[in-house]
Amino acid sequence: MKKAPILKGYTLFYLLFLYGPILLLPIFAFNDSKVVAFPLKGLTLNWFAEMAADQNLRTAAKNSLIIAFSVSSISTILGIFAARASVRYNFPGKAPIMGMIMLPLVLPEMIVAMALLVVLLSLGIQLSLFTVIVGQVLICTPFAVAILTSAFQSLDRSLEEASLDLGETAVSTFRLIVLPLVMPGIMASFLICFTISFDEFIIANFLGSGKPILSVYIFGQFRFPAKVPSMLALGTVLVLFSIILLGFAEYMRRRGIAKAGGKDSGGLL
Repeated sequence: MKKAPILKGYTLFYLLFLYGPILLLPIFAFNDSKVVAFPLKGLTLNWFAEMAADQNLRTAAKNSLIIAFSVSSISTILGIFAARASVRYNFPGKAPIMGMIMLPLVLPEMIVAMALLVVLLSLGIQLSLFTVIVGQVLICTPFAVAILTSAFQSLDRSLEEASLDLGETAVSTFRLIVLPLVMPGIMASFLICFTISFDEFIIANFLGSGKPILSVYIFGQFRFPAKVPSMLALGTVLVLFSIILLGFAEYMRRRGIAKAGGKDSGGLL
C-alpha cells in the first residue's frame, strides 16, 4: 500500500512527459506571436487562417489523403486474407509466413525505406506517390493483420457451420456471415492504417522524390521561423484529427468483439 503514492506519481510524471509537448501545440497555435516562447502575448486565429491559405499545404494534404486512403484500403484487404488464413486454416510454413508478414513491426523503418529505395531504383521504377503507397503498405499491413486476427478469433465458428449446413457455399458464407460480423474490425483496421499512413514521414521522404506530401512538407517548413506558428496550428488540427480517428477505431474494434461474443483482451488506446 505504501508504494501506491510512488506509482501514482510515476504515472503522472510519465503522462506529463509523454503528452506535455503535445499540449503545447494548441497553446502556441493560438498565441499572437511569431516567436514560440513564453510569456504568451494574446490570442489569435491568424495562424489557422495562414495555414488554410497556403496552396502548397493544400496540395500536400491532398496527396497525403490519396496515399492514406490507398494504403489503408490495400493494407486492410491484404490483412483480411492473411488474418483469415492464419485463424481458420493450417498450411505448411504457416508460422514462418506469418512471421515474415509481421516482420516490419520490429524492423527499423529507416532500414525498410533504404532497402525499398535501392530495390526500386535498381528495377528502374521512378519514385512517385505510387512508390510511397507501396512502401507504406508494407509498414501498415502488419497492423491490419494484428487487428483483424483478433476480430476473426472472436468469431463463433458455429455460425459458419450452420450456414454451410443450410446449403450456403463457402464463398457466400464468408460474404453473408463472416464479413458482416468482422466489419467493425475491418473499419478499425482501415482507420488505424489511415492514421499511420497519413502521419508517416520516413517512407514518404525516401520514396516520394520531392513530391508534396504533408509530413515531408511540415518538416521542410520548420526551417523557416516565420512558418513555425502556422505549422503548430496545423499540428493542432492533425492531433485532433488523429484522436478522433483512433477513438472511432477503438470503438469499432470493441463493438466487433462484443458483436462476435468474444472477450476484449486488450485495446488500441
